[in-house]
Amino acid sequence: MEEVEVVVAHHECATLRVGDVFLKIDADQTRTDVEVEAMAMAPIPTPEVLWRKPPVLALAALPGTALGRLGEPSTASAAAWAAAGAAVRMLHDAPLPPWPGRSLDEIALHLDGECEWLVTNGVLPTDLVTRNRQIAEAALRPWTPVFTHGDLQVAHVFADGDKITGVIDWTEAGQGDALFDLAILTLGHEEHLGDVVAGYGTDVDLDVIRAWWSLRSLLAVRWLVEHGFDPSAPGCEVDVLRSRM
Repeated sequence: MEEVEVVVAHHECATLRVGDVFLKIDADQTRTDVEVEAMAMAPIPTPEVLWRKPPVLALAALPGTALGRLGEPSTASAAAWAAAGAAVRMLHDAPLPPWPGRSLDEIALHLDGECEWLVTNGVLPTDLVTRNRQIAEAALRPWTPVFTHGDLQVAHVFADGDKITGVIDWTEAGQGDALFDLAILTLGHEEHLGDVVAGYGTDVDLDVIRAWWSLRSLLAVRWLVEHGFDPSAPGCEVDVLRSRM
């Protein structure tokens, strides 16, 4: 009998692995709807949908291993990181999904609310929040929407050697800023930004990517704390914020 591995679990959703099958259990079926449709539209490798019986979605495991983990050095090659950049460019060049992403006003309002919560509750020092909020401002500018993954953290990109074998977890996919995807992919792995940009194949505004690092980290801290994760672990979100000081 195959062992059941709990990949991630919190009060909103859980992902289990049984052999070569991942079982995603989500209380919000609209997220699963987005994931299934986005994977069908994406021009890059994604997990095969084996079956769906709400609230469970069964996906085949991807070959290879994750490009890395937040808080840990990546053992993937520079070529693999560049290949990830090329895959992201292919996604961004694809036709837009029909559903919209978050607006600038929504993101700015959310950011202001999270910064206030972090300071009011003494979760982070005021100067740390203030400095990163200033940096984050550069990301809050108009952009031309592209097909974005929306949660392209390094653990969601799989590689086998120098080849990208697929990208998982598409529940946040939608229309968005191309530089947001590049920022999330390199969050906590700044040393690989040059490889990713080289693979992406076009000039990007590095200051905006750095702004998204600050913005994403500020937004993530409360969610991580409330869902049982530690944003203060070495190399994770709080360290990303401190590195901007």
